[in-house]
Amino acid sequence: MPMKRSFPRHDRHHKAAILLATAFLAALPFAGGTARGEETVRQVLPGAQVAAAPQQLTREKAPDQSEIERFCSNIADAARDRRYVLQAQELKQLQAGIDERMKALDAKKAEYETWLKRREVFLARAEDGVVQIYAGMKPDAAAERLAIVNADLAAAILMKLDSRKASVILNEMDQKAAATLTGIMASAARRVDPS
Repeated sequence: MPMKRSFPRHDRHHKAAILLATAFLAALPFAGGTARGEETVRQVLPGAQVAAAPQQLTREKAPDQSEIERFCSNIADAARDRRYVLQAQELKQLQAGIDERMKALDAKKAEYETWLKRREVFLARAEDGVVQIYAGMKPDAAAERLAIVNADLAAAILMKLDSRKASVILNEMDQKAAATLTGIMASAARRVDPS
């Protein structure tokens, strides 16, 4: 059986004290300060100037109320001028938006005028000669021919015909074609803007 060697009690305390002192001495350089009042070592290259010692920061006193008021009054004009410049820029942006809307309105006006001219052309298309030809045709034959023709032209011809003759022709037509032509004639006869 192996024998355990035991140290006397005072030897164990002595070894613990030595270990504690060694750890304390090893930790001193990391403590942040200089041990024994030593100064910081600086390396200076030959021929170089010695660096000046760092200056101590001094705390300035807080400005009093009169200094704050003077500062605010000194920048008041500049702030007002800046505010005017910002307002002028905003007004320019608003003016640009209004100009865009005016252009859109002018485009709508031109579109309306184009629609009005088309309406006038539509009514003028049906010449009296063509109208007289359809007026002399049998209603079923006229209905068959008008169903093939452009719907705008067919509606214009029917509008120029006698209302009795037009109603008989519409009666002979297909329901969808008759409804389309009736819608065109109703919108052409309207005196107000369709939009």
